[in-house]
Amino acid sequence: GLPDFLRASAAQAAAERGHAAGHVITLSRSLIVPFLTFSDRRDLREQAWRAWVSRGELAAHRDNRPVAADILRLRAEFAQLLGYANYADYVLADTMAGSVARVDKLFDDVWPKACDALERERAMLKASMAASGVTHEIEPWDWRYWAEKVRRRDFSIDEAELKPYFPLDRMVQAAFDCAERLFGIRLTERTDLALYHPDVRAWEVSDTSGKPVGLFLHDNFARSSKRSGAWMSAFRMQTRHHGVPVLPIIVNNNNFAKGAPNEPTLLSFDDLRTLFHEFGHGLHGLLSNVTWERQSGTSVLRDFVELPSQLFEHWIGEPKVLERHARHWKTDEPIPMALVQRLKRAQTFGQGFETVRFLGSAIVDMRAHVASPSPADVVAFETGVLREIGLPSGVGLNHRLVHFQHLFSGSSYAAGYYVYLWAEVLDADAYDAFTEAGDPFDAKTAQRLLDHVYSVGDSVDPQATYVAFRGRPATVEPLLRKRGLIQPAANA
Repeated sequence: GLPDFLRASAAQAAAERGHAAGHVITLSRSLIVPFLTFSDRRDLREQAWRAWVSRGELAAHRDNRPVAADILRLRAEFAQLLGYANYADYVLADTMAGSVARVDKLFDDVWPKACDALERERAMLKASMAASGVTHEIEPWDWRYWAEKVRRRDFSIDEAELKPYFPLDRMVQAAFDCAERLFGIRLTERTDLALYHPDVRAWEVSDTSGKPVGLFLHDNFARSSKRSGAWMSAFRMQTRHHGVPVLPIIVNNNNFAKGAPNEPTLLSFDDLRTLFHEFGHGLHGLLSNVTWERQSGTSVLRDFVELPSQLFEHWIGEPKVLERHARHWKTDEPIPMALVQRLKRAQTFGQGFETVRFLGSAIVDMRAHVASPSPADVVAFETGVLREIGLPSGVGLNHRLVHFQHLFSGSSYAAGYYVYLWAEVLDADAYDAFTEAGDPFDAKTAQRLLDHVYSVGDSVDPQATYVAFRGRPATVEPLLRKRGLIQPAANA
């Protein structure tokens, strides 16, 4: 049941691991998620899923459970030494949210609506299963598989049909083009630089007058020596301390599965969203215009840092952008507008599933950093929290505590995984400004966005700078509409 693009990526993964023939499905998201989506072999889907979600407790020498428990204990002790009741209170004291209560309020606003949306999706999946003569309950290794069938049936969306229109190089140019049209910058590839890996490419960034703005590096492919996920880093941040301008050097890291030799790397729509998301972070670093390095670029409050990245994702779905850049890698034909319209209609399908998975992980994170005493058994603690909040069956989490790198590879997102949802409230509300202007590239709105969001770093209070851009504080309704968590009102 695997489409050609996934077979090719799996063959490439095998070759990179020294196998002369055959295929390898790794636990990299760019391989495991498509496998769970397309494989007709339910037994193999279950095997792959169980391995994927058991990372961190599969073997004694890779058992993260005692390490995670120690980290939680030490964080709680650290917070108490500083006079806080728990680590979450310590972290949230310097955020837009400000308190656990305000984060919990966001969870309470969204969780029941997400669960309701999930059950509507479950009914669609069950109907599809019944039509195929399948009677078993939906398990976590089944959800993506049957969701893909519903997506094809009800929305005529086939991931294998979409991917040929999303070759990586063209999608990189799409992201660059959007940034150029919004912010008046130019990106020119530099092939003369010695870079740290053959896969890495570099672009010099300049303004419309040709004045240098910074250097941008793209490191897009998965490899065995690279950690999983996607992230933006800075080799050098923008600053002008003592009046001497220092230009930023920004790198985006992704983990896309490399295409077969002599064929392009084809992105899923989720991969494309990741590409734009990380470039949004990259722009936050590149467009910074502050004096002090400590306030430069992405050095902002944790629940504000995802606004520029998540906001930039919105331009992916603009028909004009897709029509201009999404072209079939073999024929060069533009993506059919009928397919774009089907894609737009399908975008809210599955958001109940995605939102519940995200919120489950975010709630577990917050509870783990509030608990007193801190949990000694992170697996039992996680199970108890999910039972208490009523995590729906057959769904699972984005990240379990045993492999939750956001929380334990560093402290940046500890008691802070909620920030993606907090920022999405901001980004949905912010993009409405372009909708209200009637143009996704409206010059005046883009200039306000540059002046008050992308360029100011942490030199202005984030609530104040958002209000300066939008004219008012953000509201949660645009997020609920964007994710399709509010059902359209019935006609009178």
